[in-house]
Amino acid sequence: MTNAGEARRDLGARLRGLRVAARLRGYQLAERAGWHAAKVSRIEHGAQAMSEDDLAAWCRITEAEDEYPDLLATLRNISAAWMEWRRIVGLGYAGHQRQISGLEDRSELLRGYDPQVFHGLLQTANYARALMVAGMEFLNTHRDLDEAVAARVERQSVLYEGRHRFYLLVGEQALQTTVGDDAVMVEQLRHVLDLMSLPRLVFGVVPGRAQFFRRTTDFVLYDRRKVLVETITAESTITQPREIALYEKVFNQLSEQAVHGDAARALLTAVLEQRGASA
Repeated sequence: MTNAGEARRDLGARLRGLRVAARLRGYQLAERAGWHAAKVSRIEHGAQAMSEDDLAAWCRITEAEDEYPDLLATLRNISAAWMEWRRIVGLGYAGHQRQISGLEDRSELLRGYDPQVFHGLLQTANYARALMVAGMEFLNTHRDLDEAVAARVERQSVLYEGRHRFYLLVGEQALQTTVGDDAVMVEQLRHVLDLMSLPRLVFGVVPGRAQFFRRTTDFVLYDRRKVLVETITAESTITQPREIALYEKVFNQLSEQAVHGDAARALLTAVLEQRGASA
């Protein structure tokens, strides 16, 4: 899910399906549960959060107890997944980088996609700094920049250690988006060309003219146990197996559309030439 409201609406739609299948009107379900008549409508439209007790009552009244475990996992994911950026800032940007580093260390297979910028494991220090400065200015906060940049670069040691494997995709726009200035971008593009020789890294570019199949933001899959999704206001942690499977499906389709190897190098080299540099 890309935001908490969408996740609630999705859950609400599933619950409405159970109510309709049970041939119950909203007010009838509310009466049996001992709720205010408007509560059912608010839950179904994602306008009100529900407790685990509410969910248990809904499944009992609609005779859908078999659905309860999966719905409970979804509800808990909605309740626990969101970390507001203000909380991240409260921990400090460097602290957040170290949290991400821990996730990467514990993952054997890391798969990520970003339509607009390069993944943190591929970033030069100057590129990372420019991204963080832009983010801090947007959020009107300025703290621990140098430490955060150092922590992000330090994360990249995982590319050379252990049994980790990495499959990182970017949209073609990531090659064109100017982060910092042309000098920063030239350094960054050359850096990615160098990293492509690493045996444990697969890098691909999804062409800008690739066929549309699903609206997608940036996300990272850590094995098959967790997905991190970054939005404008929050970072969402997905742990529900049903949702993880959908992110895997999206990643697999993106990987089929992407170009790799020499074709990806050709795209990077072409952008370098456009910026007045040679590979």
